[in-house]
Amino acid sequence: MEIVADFHVHSKYSRATSKNMDIDHLSMAAAIKGVNLLGTGDFTHPQWFLELKNKLEFRSYGIYDYKGISYILTAEVSNIYHKAGRTRRIHNLIFAPGFKVVKEINAALEEYGSLFSDGRPILKLDSKEMVKIILSISEDCIIIPAHIWTPWFGLLGSKTGFDSLEECFEEEIENIYALETGLSSDPAMNWRLSKLDRFTLISNSDAHSPMNIAREANVFNSKLDYSELINIIKEKDNKKFSYTVEFFPQEGKYHYDGHRNCGRCLNPKESISLNNKCPKCGREVTVGVMHRVEKLSDREEGYSRDSFIPFKNLIPLREIVSEVKNIGVNSRTVENEYKSIIGRFKSEFNVLVRAKEEELRSSLPYKIAEGIMRVRRRQVEICPGYDGEYGKIKIFNEKEKKEEQLSLF
Repeated sequence: MEIVADFHVHSKYSRATSKNMDIDHLSMAAAIKGVNLLGTGDFTHPQWFLELKNKLEFRSYGIYDYKGISYILTAEVSNIYHKAGRTRRIHNLIFAPGFKVVKEINAALEEYGSLFSDGRPILKLDSKEMVKIILSISEDCIIIPAHIWTPWFGLLGSKTGFDSLEECFEEEIENIYALETGLSSDPAMNWRLSKLDRFTLISNSDAHSPMNIAREANVFNSKLDYSELINIIKEKDNKKFSYTVEFFPQEGKYHYDGHRNCGRCLNPKESISLNNKCPKCGREVTVGVMHRVEKLSDREEGYSRDSFIPFKNLIPLREIVSEVKNIGVNSRTVENEYKSIIGRFKSEFNVLVRAKEEELRSSLPYKIAEGIMRVRRRQVEICPGYDGEYGKIKIFNEKEKKEEQLSLF
């Protein structure tokens, strides 16, 4: 069967998340999006743990169900610790096969930080030591470094990360099988580093609201089985791991370098020429993902192999409709059009990925169908994100918009 999985989401108990990030709203959003397997997120939080335990129904080892959506128990933790003369801030994902294992993990982790304070708890715990602790509880767990290029909290990030995975995990590197690319990078950028070749690249939404579920996701051709899915990830099985769904990485909020307070966005060559200083105020800029990739890579842009798991760049349907209608993405007009389209195609994933071009063009307004096809062909214009500001994406250029306006008169 085809499994569309988003393993990294958050609950209402995480900071800066929607109050609707509960099991009912997560399940409804997943169905609309076309996701059939979700990570629970936040299993370290005691209240969320209880809600999950009370609501999720056991399906099979490591898999739980709720209102037609399957779940895997997952959590993201923030490891903040001192190593090699620097403070490190690394986010890691944890997958666990059952509530008994999660209970033991939580009991062990609460020694290093408050699990009540946030759905994504801060732990004063070396990432390497955490791997040892978790795998000593269950070898069926898997630990995956999250959004590895993010400047402030990514393993390879410019601010508090490392220059290699080996620096971070040392002898425990053999127990790290996968990496999360994050919104500001896609697999092609990671393929430029030969030292990442052995790791499976996964993509997830890191959603803080139901609307953002599956903005990045993973598509498998396999049984809905915890052990099989973990093995697919561990073995980098490109026969069963079909592809990942990706943001256009330029749209991520840390793609380029820059200084948000001064409104300055810089490509890596520009910031290097300025010694990484803001041209307006002279302070250090936030070095983004593209800069770090250029610095650490040993391959040219465009490198690929047949053995690599492919990917598709997508733009959420609401954003496509919003541009076509030239109105805010959260407007009632966009929401009504979105619901109408979902009513015809059953899920957003069907619209963006599965539906044939002729089906789209015969069922949708011309410009919406054209927008979807342009996104599939990667025919978009993007102003890159930087220093916490999301990039801005355009499917239709200004000339087309002016011509359309003139045609109305």
